Amino acid sequence: MRGTDIQSGEAAATLAALATPALLLDRDRLDRNLARLSSRMAARGVVLRPHMKTGKSIDVARRVYQSVPGPITVSTLAEAEYFAQHGFRDITYAVGLAPHTADRAMRLRQAGVDLKVLLDSPEQGVMLGAAGRAAGVRPSAFIEIDCDGHRGGLTATDPKLITVAAALAEAGVELAGILTHAGESYGLSAPEALVAAAENEKTVAVAAAAALRAAGHECPVVSVGSTPTAHCAEDLAGVTEMRAGVYMFFDLVMHGVGVCTTDDIAISVLATVIGTKPEKGWILVDAGWMALSRDRGTAAQRVDQGYGLVCDLSGEVCRDLIVVQASQEHGILAMRSGSTQALPHLPIGAKVRILPNHACATAAQHELYNVVSSDSAAIEARWPRMRGW
Repeated sequence: MRGTDIQSGEAAATLAALATPALLLDRDRLDRNLARLSSRMAARGVVLRPHMKTGKSIDVARRVYQSVPGPITVSTLAEAEYFAQHGFRDITYAVGLAPHTADRAMRLRQAGVDLKVLLDSPEQGVMLGAAGRAAGVRPSAFIEIDCDGHRGGLTATDPKLITVAAALAEAGVELAGILTHAGESYGLSAPEALVAAAENEKTVAVAAAAALRAAGHECPVVSVGSTPTAHCAEDLAGVTEMRAGVYMFFDLVMHGVGVCTTDDIAISVLATVIGTKPEKGWILVDAGWMALSRDRGTAAQRVDQGYGLVCDLSGEVCRDLIVVQASQEHGILAMRSGSTQALPHLPIGAKVRILPNHACATAAQHELYNVVSSDSAAIEARWPRMRGW
């Protein structure tokens, strides 16, 4: 299913008429964010392989690649199948391999998709080789490298790295290269710490690739990536590609990290005021955690944004007004603790936009994007999102 433009006179063609809660996407901010990282990687001679786990929409992907489909990363095989149906052929599935995903992945390779998978053990290599033989195709896999202790993978100095590469060769699996993700960068905020995290990510990845090559294994792709390190890396010598996803939309966590401003955040949840509790300093809206998600990713940051930062209908931030509590379908707006700002007057029926803590988690609560421009209240298009695993 493809997104549709809104025709003149169609119902709910403006923000004022839109039923809430609803997910909004500012196309101007999206395009600006895409251009920012694309030009940054082009200047460093590194291929950008966008992670579509954030957008999960062919219409978003068509803003990334406006002419022909290019390389992408996915987090589910449902995403891989969805984007393959829309013409994408160079796809990395950046989640560790299981038996059922190996078989399913090989069906995509049978269909002509260059799907590369991720693993970090000889057992997975043997399993993948068997799935490839059963499907009559040659699998391709990355070895996952742990650069900062954040998730899975092998360290660059682990002797098992060479063991896994040998197991892949024995099983008839092509070694695509190594892949790492500097997930610990999400917990940083100081510019020098972010630069150091990006340098460490690069250094570890290049060292792992060198170890494989020294042992006689080809390692054509050195893949790194996280939105913070992608925007802070100064030297990417030895890296061939960068993966990032949330950079398309940004969010309050990325704002807290320091790689974007609130004016860069491209998605928001439109909500309607449904009650007030002046004696408590509360305004109630119809967007609870079912619309915003339960993500509290800013709670550990210097500025806690509650369940989201509130903006007026035009997108202007209401200083210090946040969603302090959320139940399933209710959100409670209040001034953040310590604020000297007065609670704004928002009558019943007034609409606000709420910027999300985590763009991926909030977007996942919704079936489509209501697309707007930065300077207009008109809904220009509706872009469906895919779901599932």
